[in-house]
Amino acid sequence: MADDQSSGFDPGSYSGDSFTETSQTSWFERLKGAIVGVLIGLLMIPGAVGLLFWNEGRAVTTARSLTEGAGLVRPVAAERVDPANQDKLVHVAGPLTLGGSVSDSDFGVTTQAVRLIRRVEMYQWKEESKSETRKKIGGGEETVTTYSYVREWSERVHDSARFKQPGNHHNPQPRYSGRSVTVAKATLGAFEASPDVLGHLGGTEPLPVDASAEARARQTVGGPTRVVDGRIYVGRDPDSPQIGDLRISYDVVKASQISVVARQAGNGFGPYQTAAGDRLLMVEKGLVPAAQMFQAAQQANTVLTWILRGVGALVMFIGFVLFFRPLSVLGDVIPFLGDIIGLGTGAIGLAMTAVLSAITIALAWLYYRPVVGILVLVAGIGIAVGLWWLGRKRRGARQMAAPAGMAPAAPGGYTMPPQMPMGQMPSPGQWSQPQMPPGQWQQAPQQQMPQGPVQR
Repeated sequence: MADDQSSGFDPGSYSGDSFTETSQTSWFERLKGAIVGVLIGLLMIPGAVGLLFWNEGRAVTTARSLTEGAGLVRPVAAERVDPANQDKLVHVAGPLTLGGSVSDSDFGVTTQAVRLIRRVEMYQWKEESKSETRKKIGGGEETVTTYSYVREWSERVHDSARFKQPGNHHNPQPRYSGRSVTVAKATLGAFEASPDVLGHLGGTEPLPVDASAEARARQTVGGPTRVVDGRIYVGRDPDSPQIGDLRISYDVVKASQISVVARQAGNGFGPYQTAAGDRLLMVEKGLVPAAQMFQAAQQANTVLTWILRGVGALVMFIGFVLFFRPLSVLGDVIPFLGDIIGLGTGAIGLAMTAVLSAITIALAWLYYRPVVGILVLVAGIGIAVGLWWLGRKRRGARQMAAPAGMAPAAPGGYTMPPQMPMGQMPSPGQWSQPQMPPGQWQQAPQQQMPQGPVQR
């Protein structure tokens, strides 16, 4: 059932509209969906285990490859190519000389840079949705979804055919798309720097478009085009954009000096195959020592490892949530009961994720790094046994503090007698009295009564 709240559409001044849709889902339909979710969860859990296991192997391989490379790399002067270093891992740093310019032939934008990047934004419709779900007695659900349509500039084209209400929100296909052009020829001293090598350079900066490019852009487009704020605007009025208008801007990658760690291939560079498994080719801006480049690569490997661990754990947790989902749906016959069960199964899923993730990573360490894995395992077992032994020793010490069969001393120094059978009184010798040296017994002073008549 849909309730269309929009009343009209004016393509000239209309900024957006919305409508609300209400859907009903029965308890039986929800249960069927939850059962399907169980099957998906059973696929996600082993998939997450595989991802975690593979990630540990990838991290070890990369770390070993970088360590191997750091021990083999040769510093080489950029001014001369030494044939003796053929196929060796070399580190070359020096000035970068460009053999030409980079240009966008469509709009006549040309500059001296390592790479020219064209970005194209289109003014278009975007669908946004917001849903609110309410559980009903009996296990069913009612979902109210509000769809809103707004206009925005975006490089990503939103497919209006997939909109809930596509009729008045059509997005055309842009006439131009983004592209990247890398300089065809460049040299690092006596070495050639190919586009494959220069493609590893990052760090962009904006390139404003000069007003002189407006005539060429208008000729290319064949329609209203102008340069506004350093960007090419394809459309009639930049102050009142219409659906389908384009904004074209440029970024560049520039570098006057670069540092390369790679295999020397003739008078150029290529990836170096390590015995550990990875291929090494690293390029950075500036004069960067080889040790610093390898250290940065190791740090990046560590960050990526933890990111993938988090992704694997998240996928596993979602898998467990889907696996236990039918229990909360069954409990939703009484709405608050389903919420309680959902919290419980979520906590169980979180605990199982923590345990299974840790076990998977530990097994991966045993497989990929058996020595380190065994040492960590032995250390963990040793810590667990040590904590257990300390706890047992403390309990034994507390038990030895009091004599067997005797209760702790009562206030005043008297010791309670051992437990006697019912009806039997302890003998006088079974009571212990504190021993005090002679002369220390003093009679308590008598309380002085007030003198004089008592007033009533």
